[in-house]
Order: sequence, then structure tokens, then C-alpha cells
Amino acid sequence: MTADPAAAANAQSSTSTSSTTSSSTPAEAAAPKRSRRGRPGYDRETLINRATEVFVSRGYDGTSMDTVARELGITKSAIYHHVTSKEELLHLAISRGIRALDSAVETESLRENVSALERLRLAVRASVVILIEYHHSVTLLLRVRGNSALEREALEARRKIDAKVRALVEAAIAEGGLRSDFTAGLITRLLFGMVNSITEWYRPSYPVDPDTIAEAVTTMAFQGLEA
Repeated sequence: MTADPAAAANAQSSTSTSSTTSSSTPAEAAAPKRSRRGRPGYDRETLINRATEVFVSRGYDGTSMDTVARELGITKSAIYHHVTSKEELLHLAISRGIRALDSAVETESLRENVSALERLRLAVRASVVILIEYHHSVTLLLRVRGNSALEREALEARRKIDAKVRALVEAAIAEGGLRSDFTAGLITRLLFGMVNSITEWYRPSYPVDPDTIAEAVTTMAFQGLEA
């Protein structure tokens, strides 16, 4: 039986190709393949931080996930690799501010062998430092209006923090450390109004360090409130 000429030609071509490939130098064989360079990605924490900034600058309700992706220079699928929805992103963004504020107020409230007035002063001072450290997160927290279950949950968390501060104000009034001609509710609102206003003007480039700002706020507030 005679061999197929076409098959013989193919076999010869295959042998030639194999020989050419195997003649590559060791350096060429060891060289890694170049990967295609894509857009920079974000880890989960960086994504939350950057998305929080976008929500603050554009408003949460008016910002779509398309907008977040465009502002961050990544695809929506890159965002969904870390979170399942825009609402989850909001939850992660404001939760860190809530936890930090609540922890700071709780810590100062439970201080022992210190007057209620001093505990209140320390709680307010700590709140200023936290607000600056978590500037965008707290700003976003202060802007939620209860338009969803998540936002209502955030508002409830804010009310609980307010209640802890109000309890300190009431204790300071009872001890005679604060003047009693103002109600505890009014004093609490005035204190929070002063602290929260920092979100409107503070920027990382502000030429005064956070501790100095915190000391200025507490000094101005309590010199006018002490009995």
C-alpha cells in the first residue's frame, strides 16, 4: 500500500515546526509572558473610601453605580466584586463613622473618677477628632434623610449617640457643672450643631491640626456653658 503524499507533507511540516520551536534559547524559554496592562483596581477599603467621597460630592440619591465606576476609573463589575449593591456601599460608608463616634462617646461616658462635666467635655472633644478623621463618612451620615430602611437605621444610630451625650449633659446639670437655665435638649443640640458644622468647611488641606480644632471647639463651647 502506498503512503498518502499529503499526509507525508504534513508530517514533514510538523517535524520542521517542532524542530524550530525546540531550538529556542534557554533565556527565551524562561522569559515570562507579558501580561496586558489594565486599569488600576481597588481593594475593598480603598473602594469604600473613594465611593464615599463621590457620594458626598455628588449626593447619594443622585449618584448611580455607573457614576461611581466612572469617577473611580474602573468598571461596575470591579465594584460588584466587593459589594452587591449601591445600598451596601452606603452602609459600609457610613457604618465606620457611626461605630467610631459611638465608641468615642461611650468610652468617655464611662470614665471613672471624673465629673460629668469633664466626661461631657471629653466626649465632645473626641467627637470632633473622629469627625475629622472620618470626615466623608460622618458627612454622609449627617446627610441621610430616612429614605430607605438602611437610612432609617442610620438615623436611629445617630439618635442613640445623641441620647448618650444628652445623658451626660443632664448629669452635668444635676452636679451643678452646667447652668440650669438651659434645658439638656437645647444644650445637646447646640453642642452637636457646633461639632457637625465642621463637616461643611473642614478639608484635609486646612492649616490647623485636628487636636487644635477639637480644643478650640470644646473651649468655646464650655466657657460659655460653665456655671
